[in-house]
Amino acid sequence: MTDPVFGTKDPRYDYVKRVGVYGVIPDHSGRRILILQAPNGADFLPGGGVEAGEDDHATLTRELLEEFGVSVDIGPRLGRAAEYFYSHHRETAYYHPATFYACSNMRITADPLEDFNTLMMMPIDLAIAQLKRPTHRYAVAQWLKMQRATD
Repeated sequence: MTDPVFGTKDPRYDYVKRVGVYGVIPDHSGRRILILQAPNGADFLPGGGVEAGEDDHATLTRELLEEFGVSVDIGPRLGRAAEYFYSHHRETAYYHPATFYACSNMRITADPLEDFNTLMMMPIDLAIAQLKRPTHRYAVAQWLKMQRATD
């Protein structure tokens, strides 16, 4: 199966490649997932950009500690997806390929290093409707398929 690509590459822009890793992290009931709301009100899955020398697990582990002060068990890969988009905030065009993982057993281990985001557990249907990135909505849909297959 080919990894989905969202958005359209506009030939007027030079795209900056920003590789990311994100997790779908449910609460104990499996009915809500962890969401990060940025200061501009946009909702995202937890995770972020890969730094030099990191593998997927190291990136996700670091981002979860920075953003939430939590650790998780990183489970199976849900898939990969990419998106072309323009950030008006950064005035930059991005090509953003990302890998997504199912995570479980969330534990608070430290105070978050970042204090400018709002963190919440959001009902899954609401999260699918409100997540800004189509790649993140794709990942939640893949996670739901995985959940149904194991029920």
